[in-house]
Amino acid sequence: MTFDVEKYKTFYECDEHWELKKTFMESHKNSFPEDELVCLAQVFTNIELLGCQYPPETMRMVAELSKDIVTKYRDARTGKLKRTFVTASDAAAARYVQKK
Repeated sequence: MTFDVEKYKTFYECDEHWELKKTFMESHKNSFPEDELVCLAQVFTNIELLGCQYPPETMRMVAELSKDIVTKYRDARTGKLKRTFVTASDAAAARYVQKK
């Protein structure tokens, strides 16, 4: 299947995030219809960059499709500043404990 993955780069995506999504799309370009691949690539970056979770079947599928890509990305990120996401309830509980 031939389509230009570059047309899916959004203006707000930083180059590092776009390269991750682009690599995923180029790796599976011939395995999925274009619209499905674009969705899978977005799900992949949501999981990897934002910590989103999806139904178990989706998580397994994306994990399998991204295993080589994500390993290289994570290796490149070793030692760099990482974001930590917490739930609102965890943040509120931590704040409550600090005030005691």
